[in-house]
Order: sequence, then C-alpha cells, then structure tokens
Amino acid sequence: MNGTPGSPVPSRLSRRGVLTSFAGAGTGALAFGGARSAAAATPVGPASVASPAAGATQLFTASDLNFNALFALGGSGQHSGEVGEVLTAVNAINASGASYQTFTDTFHALGDRLAQQAGHAATDGLARSSRWLSLRAAQYYAQALFFVLGTSGHAREEAVYRSGRSCWDTFASLCEPAAVRATVPWGGTRMPVWFFRPDSSGRPRPTVILTNGSDGQNVDMWSYGVPAALERGWNALVYDGPGQGQLLFVDGIPFSSRWESVVSPLVDWLYRRPDVARSRIALTGMSMGGNLAPRAAAFEHRLAALVAMPGCLSPWDAFPADIRGIVSDDKAKTNQIWNKDIVPQLSAVDRFTFQKRLECFSPAAMRAARAGRLLTDFWTPAQAVIALDITAVASRIIAPTLVLDYDDEQFYPGQPGELYDLLRAPRDYVRLTAAEGAQLHCSPMAPQRHCEVVFDWLEEVLDRPQR
Repeated sequence: MNGTPGSPVPSRLSRRGVLTSFAGAGTGALAFGGARSAAAATPVGPASVASPAAGATQLFTASDLNFNALFALGGSGQHSGEVGEVLTAVNAINASGASYQTFTDTFHALGDRLAQQAGHAATDGLARSSRWLSLRAAQYYAQALFFVLGTSGHAREEAVYRSGRSCWDTFASLCEPAAVRATVPWGGTRMPVWFFRPDSSGRPRPTVILTNGSDGQNVDMWSYGVPAALERGWNALVYDGPGQGQLLFVDGIPFSSRWESVVSPLVDWLYRRPDVARSRIALTGMSMGGNLAPRAAAFEHRLAALVAMPGCLSPWDAFPADIRGIVSDDKAKTNQIWNKDIVPQLSAVDRFTFQKRLECFSPAAMRAARAGRLLTDFWTPAQAVIALDITAVASRIIAPTLVLDYDDEQFYPGQPGELYDLLRAPRDYVRLTAAEGAQLHCSPMAPQRHCEVVFDWLEEVLDRPQR
C-alpha cells in the first residue's frame, strides 16, 4: 500500500469554524475562512453547496455546525448514531433557526431522551438495547458539548461532559465482554482507560492504542477504531490524556507537549496484561492526535506501528496568520495587542472559536470561557500550542508509519506530506478522497472506509510473521 504525497491541498476552507483545528470558519474581523458560521439564530433552509466544507451532504448552511453533525451521521454505520435521529434533530434545529444555542439544546435533549430509554431498557433486562442506546446518547451529548461554550449555558460544560461520560461508561460496561476499566498514572494524576477485548480467553493479541485529538470524545474512538480492532481479533485501548475528556473537563489539566510521557505509561500497563502481545502494539492518532501520536512514537520505541490521521507537524500553523503574528517573546506586548486590538474586534463566532480552541491549553482560558469571557493572557496558551511542533523529532520515529491525508483537508493542509517527507522509518501515505465520500478532515461521512484503510494497513504490519 505504498504511496507518495500529492500536491498540497489548497487552504481555502475551515473546520467547525476554526474550531477543531484552530483555523476556522468564522466571518469576523480575523477572516478565519470563507465559509459561513452560526453566530446567531439564522434560519437555514435548502442551499447549494458553495464549498467542499459541506462534504457529501449539506445539513446546515453554517459550515461549523454542518461539519460537526456529519460525524454523528457518519457514525450510524458503527452504531454510534442513527440516521433518523440525526436528521430529525437537524430538521428541528433548522426549523427553529440554526445556531449554537439551538444545536446544543436539541442534541442535549436527544441525549437525555436516549439515556432515559437506555435506563428503562436496562431495568427491563434488555442489555443489548441499553448498550446501543447509551452509545448513541454519548454521541449526541458530544455534539452538544462541542458548542456549549457558544450558548447562554456556557457554565454547563462540565455537566454536559459528565452526562456523555456516564453514557459511555454504561455502554462500555455492557459490551461483550465488558470493557476493562482502569486508571493509569500520569504525573500527579491518573488517566482513565477502557480496554476492549474480542473475548475473555486471555490469549495474547495485537493491541491498538487509540489517541483522540483536541476536542473529540470517547465515542469517536469507537467509531474510528474499536470495532475494526475487535473484528480482527485484536484488543483496543481508549484513554483520556491531558487536555482530553475527564482530565480536561473535570480535572482542568491542559495538553502536554511531551506525549511520550502519556503513551509510555499506557504501554507499561499493557505490558503487564497477559492478553497483550507485547511485540504487536500499535498507536493511532486522530485529528490533533496526528501530532500527539507521532511525538510519542519518536521517543517510545516499543510500538510496532504508528498511524497519523492526518499527519500534523504543527498545530500552531493552523491558527490564522494574523494571530500568529502578534505573538513574540514579549509576553506583555503580545497580551496588550491581544486585549486592545484583537478581542474588541472579534465577532461572536470568533469569540467562541477562541474560547473552544484555547480551553484545552490553559485552565485560565477554560475558567474564563465557562464564565462567558475570553482570557486576557493569550501569550501563555500560545506558547503551549507552539511547543507541540514535532518537526525536529519526526526523524526519530522507528515504527512503520502510515500517514493519512484527505481531499479538502481544512485544518492541516500540506502537513501530512511534510510529515511523510521527514520520516526515516518505513512509511506509507494514503489520501482519502471525495470520490469515495471520504473527504474533509478525518472523513466524517466515511468512518467505515477510514477504518478499512487504517486497519488493513495495520493488519499487514501487526499480523506479519514475527522474526
């Protein structure tokens, strides 16, 4: 499955409106992209698709709402969404005026309804129905969580996270066999992990560590990996690292630029399990995880394979050039420009975008966002993002590596090819295309196709005869 990177993807779009990658789709003074975002309750009706940001279908005119909802619709093939439920919610949001508020409220109510149904099913002894209802409820809570900081209920962020987490835990406990729940030490805290197995035989098996990005939830790791691993007779490990899930929304712990310090304890934990084949442990990274996982692999050399989905050398480069340009070694000057020249000009969309993008890098940014404000110290989280650049260490990766790229990649255009060029390990490059409905960052409408590409490649690496 060898390939070579194609020409760089034009930087013309946005994703979740600067959102999930920092380069978004607002219409404010910073010109975060050309696509429209949902700053206010603007009714959205049938519209022509003006840019590839709409993907295979257009649910909303606002590109950030549309992109986010595509993950729920695409997850239907993996039981983490239901077409009818998603489209009914979309219709209701559009009918009431598509906005962050109506999107959040509608998907939150849908999560509440399914969580209640899951509880009734469990009481009636219908474990299978309770399992899948809980997974879909976790998906819909995740949809609400993404935009909650842009609503009047911004202070509810942790509560919305906890609702989704409860449903995820219920789902994991009802899998057959139940996922093993544990915690793994990291620094002065412990990371929650969920270890999925194809059976309880205890036989050593290949194992995939699934790494999320800067705003995904555990349900995304289900859609983009767990079933594909189980179908091949492998184990799959899902975890919350710093800046993610519980460590972010409950413990207030931001991202670490030393992701090897996160992955190495996970490998240690796996090494102690008799049902893990030590020489066949792989690591994947989705979205910004395509930066975190390669960073870890550059220093953690017990990994048998690595997949970057997509490859990302520098998340900072995905911020608008105007914003990158205000950051210097002078903290006071940077923050003066931020507070006097930038913040007063921000649209409602841009304000939300920065609140969302910065909360995972700064506890102060999270506290401000939950209070409906922007932080005043932009310099500090900017340094945390800058520190994620892996250009200098990519050549240290020794594990065979697959680098994914996507047609119309909105957030890290060109970076997958740049990472591929820096690798000295055995490497492959695969571009997922619009022709197969797998365009856009992380192929939101095609998680099954995405998993076929990734896990077929992993199968070649992990299941080849061991020397």
